Amino acid sequence: MFLFMLAGLLTAAAAHKYYVAVFLVEHVPAKKQLQITARVFVDDLDAALSKTNGKELYLATKKEVSGIDDYLASYFSQKIKIKINGREKAINFLGHEIEDDVLIGYFTVEAKGKLKDLEIKNTLLFESFPDQQNIINTNINSNKKSLLLTNDNPVGNLQF
Repeated sequence: MFLFMLAGLLTAAAAHKYYVAVFLVEHVPAKKQLQITARVFVDDLDAALSKTNGKELYLATKKEVSGIDDYLASYFSQKIKIKINGREKAINFLGHEIEDDVLIGYFTVEAKGKLKDLEIKNTLLFESFPDQQNIINTNINSNKKSLLLTNDNPVGNLQF
């Protein structure tokens, strides 16, 4: 009986999936910008994009729709909001690449002057995966700090 219970628990654990995306936000004063790198599982992002756009986009497959960067830019700009020193800033999507089963997205945000306060709202994938967690790692003014943003807590603020 114990072996059957153990087998059931191991099968359930193997079927459980974690929903996590990781973002690196670095301040580059010489370029007067934040440089952001996002790492998101392709299948999760494809599901969210397809749900949001009402059609299959087949991200990172041979059937991928044309103009996928436009869909990505629109989706990321809807889901990520950044305020620097209390002022909302536009996020510029530069492009993406695929590495194994992860989409790596590249962004910049204008950041002139001294960065004292950074507010990030990140609701990426929340509409499709209630358990989604977005981890934000920052390197601002040589200070490394992190945020964990969830459906219950989608906004974080860091002081530098």
